[in-house]
Amino acid sequence: MSTQTLLYIILAGIVALLLALFQYKYKTKGASKSNALFAFLRFITLFSVLLLLINPKFEQVKYYTEKPNLVVAVDNSASIKHLKQEENAKEFLNSITNNSELKDKFNIEVFAFGNTLNTNDSLSFTESQTHLDRVFKQLGQVYKNTISPTILVTDGNQTIGNDYQFSAKKYNQAIYPIILGDTVVYSDLQITKLNVNKYAYLKNKFPAEAIVVYNGEEEVTSKFVVTKGNTTVYSKVVKLDKSNNSEVLNFTLSANSVGVQSYKAQIIPLSIEKNKTNNYKNFAVEIIDQKSKIAIVSTVLHPDLGALKKSIESNEQREVVFLKPNKFLDQINDFQLVILYQPNNSFKSVFEALEQQNTNKWIISGPNTDWNFVNSTSKNYRFLLSFETEDYQPFLNTNYSSFILDDLNFESFPPLQSTFGEAYFNVPFETILFKKLSGIKTEQPLLATLETNGRREALLFGQGLWKWRAQSYLNDDGFLQFDNFIGKLVQYLASNKRKNRLNIDYNSFYNGSDNIVISAQFFNKNYEFDANASLSISLKNKDSGLTLNRPFILKGNNYQVNLSGLESGNYNFTVSESSENVSVSGGFKIIEYNVEQQFLNADVTKLKQVAINSNGNAYFVSDYNALVQSLLDNNRYQSIQKSNKSVVPLIDWYYLLFIIALSLALEWFIRKYQGLI
Repeated sequence: MSTQTLLYIILAGIVALLLALFQYKYKTKGASKSNALFAFLRFITLFSVLLLLINPKFEQVKYYTEKPNLVVAVDNSASIKHLKQEENAKEFLNSITNNSELKDKFNIEVFAFGNTLNTNDSLSFTESQTHLDRVFKQLGQVYKNTISPTILVTDGNQTIGNDYQFSAKKYNQAIYPIILGDTVVYSDLQITKLNVNKYAYLKNKFPAEAIVVYNGEEEVTSKFVVTKGNTTVYSKVVKLDKSNNSEVLNFTLSANSVGVQSYKAQIIPLSIEKNKTNNYKNFAVEIIDQKSKIAIVSTVLHPDLGALKKSIESNEQREVVFLKPNKFLDQINDFQLVILYQPNNSFKSVFEALEQQNTNKWIISGPNTDWNFVNSTSKNYRFLLSFETEDYQPFLNTNYSSFILDDLNFESFPPLQSTFGEAYFNVPFETILFKKLSGIKTEQPLLATLETNGRREALLFGQGLWKWRAQSYLNDDGFLQFDNFIGKLVQYLASNKRKNRLNIDYNSFYNGSDNIVISAQFFNKNYEFDANASLSISLKNKDSGLTLNRPFILKGNNYQVNLSGLESGNYNFTVSESSENVSVSGGFKIIEYNVEQQFLNADVTKLKQVAINSNGNAYFVSDYNALVQSLLDNNRYQSIQKSNKSVVPLIDWYYLLFIIALSLALEWFIRKYQGLI
């Protein structure tokens, strides 16, 4: 409380006392005990009211004790069941959560993890992937400012993500791995890696690579075989021993028919092998008849060109060719889509040829774009410009309807540089990304598409796509999301298919451990996105005859259904809207492969290293008592007394209002009782 406020309070006390004495001493003849009581009550009333007007502030300190957290993360993946450790995991979790001494010392918080981290202790051991890298990253965000030793109940076998040893180093908490699984080394042959392209071209040969690894002491001889149905398409004898324990096999297969072709790669198991599941891998390749060619026509060199090529060619069905405007005309019939990067007057013959052939195009503009030239060539749009440049950030139009889009967190992307101005369209168009200028959202398009006379066009008003691809990598630990976004835009522009009211996004085949999600968009008769549609999918396994129906769930600007966990086989499906006679059919294949069944042992070495790096300790599941004692005896994990200081104004102290009301009421009742009123 400041000195000035204290002086105001003293002055308020003096003023209240003088007013009370004036009322009941000076104006009233004689002195009595009643007058003294009335003066006291009036002083209390006046002083309290003046205090409320001054409203002094007081510091209030509250003390509390904060216990350290004990984080228990349990591996809920199918590998735990495969290694027959599910009962050990459940018993260990029960013992930890019911230990009274641990509950007195720690706040015990339980998580289960597979592909994702969940805040529950319901264990089913059916997760198809183990993503330990994500576990440490997410726990690190939650517990970064606390003392939270972490018990990790797992076999240590990760099937997806970056090496978890590196993310564990950044976790900044002591980690206590509880090792589940057999540590005895058995003789074992396995295919650890099988690399093959997703697509191949008809009447060509496509390459494949397999890595065979042997764990054991004796020299062994086996045979590596690749079959398609009952036909062997490749085989090789493999000899391995303790010192030469791996072999890389490179071979080619023929693409003889269009469609999804399934294969099985197998290393013939030894008679003494315990785990024969990891001796084979099923894989598939989609054979296509031709490759889409996309031309990027430019007179400038810019990092955007390389980023576009990388994104477009991430799908093996597409090929990008760079051309100057004068070289393009000789090859115009070879391309399904033309990307015009920062066009200027030298593009005149290119625009005329594209207009004559009604070819789809994508114009990417920037500070080097000659908009006076572009405006003179286009009847569909014009750009009113100044001679200044500006940086525009994107934000997604969630009502875009031409194809299914995912939000890549566009608002985190760096701005694109472009000429300052506004675009005007003479034909209907749809905006994918709007411009945001200095944090203010506008209705001006940054990326837009339009369809006229059976021709599709896109316009991007800015250069700097390479920065977006780099930011996408930082956001998602990879380029996949951004490359898919560019791929969908290119697929839309390269096609002339009629717009449908119901659009489906799915792959032609999936691996058994993949997260299988089918997306859909439904539009009303005016082709506006309908967020109130009732979509469902009807599936039938052609091999087993199994049928099932599942509803779609609205998520953002599309509907999604998760089909993960389906058995392998060929599936036909129909997606339909219940209130209207609109449906789309298709098919896909799920290839038999369970990555969680590829392991024979727990990864003891890596788990022990994680414990050492974090100043923790690794234990086997049978060492429960040693772990508990270590946690209880460790002086690093002590409860901390903390204080919370807050500034409270007197006006928030409601008891003062009660005192004012009480003093006034007593004064009135006593005076009334004595007949003074």
